Amino acid sequence: MDLGIRDRVALVEASSRGLGKAVAEALAAEGVRLALCARNETVLAQTARQIEDQWGVPVFHRALDVTDAEAVKCFVAATAERYGSVDIGVANAGGPPSKPFASTTSEDWRGAFELNFMSAVYLVRELLPFMQRQKWGRIVAITSITVKQPTEGLILSNAVRAGVAGLMKSLANEYGRDNILFNNVCPGFTATGRLQEVAASQARAQGVTPAQIIARWSAGVPLGRLGCPEELGALVAFLCSERAGYITGTSTAVDGGVVKGIY
Repeated sequence: MDLGIRDRVALVEASSRGLGKAVAEALAAEGVRLALCARNETVLAQTARQIEDQWGVPVFHRALDVTDAEAVKCFVAATAERYGSVDIGVANAGGPPSKPFASTTSEDWRGAFELNFMSAVYLVRELLPFMQRQKWGRIVAITSITVKQPTEGLILSNAVRAGVAGLMKSLANEYGRDNILFNNVCPGFTATGRLQEVAASQARAQGVTPAQIIARWSAGVPLGRLGCPEELGALVAFLCSERAGYITGTSTAVDGGVVKGIY
């Protein structure tokens, strides 16, 4: 299927590895021009070169922290200057620490809010003027299945990411008249470095091995396995496409059936 977005411009946050990289690769496969950012310049540059070599699309990249509002503003402006505009934005950031409520501090809460909620606000705020002028835009937030079903040991993610889902639904209602679509994609247990970190944290707390934690998670998935980043990337690419022109305000789980609710 031709998704109809060849030569569009997409800015993908936290895209040097993991889910963000998978999204960037899926968009590159559709001929989308890319702007990538992450904190680690070395890994980011390697990813940019790999995508350029594999898919033959231009990749602009810059190392930055998505919680730095001024850095995000400058990056969006630089992307628009380089390519002429920005059509697609993917809000993405690493998850907050894995902790039970009793172990969290006020600083933990502030950090989680800045990392997972305000980073999305900063990106959307800078992208909207470009998308409103051209009456076309796609913004996808990568959240978590915790917005649909809280996960044990992830109180910070459970609370803060739900706010992102509410933000995106509200924006879908407010900016639909401008043909700007807002959607959430909610990954479940996906084989990334971040998942390994969560497994290690929970393993230490429970006195077991990370492999045992991952085996437990896999056993709880109806499909019996962890997800692949590429499976999530494919959905995000579709939601950013012309073919998804009547889909907005949704929160779609990519979780192998873990979420037990109907919606």
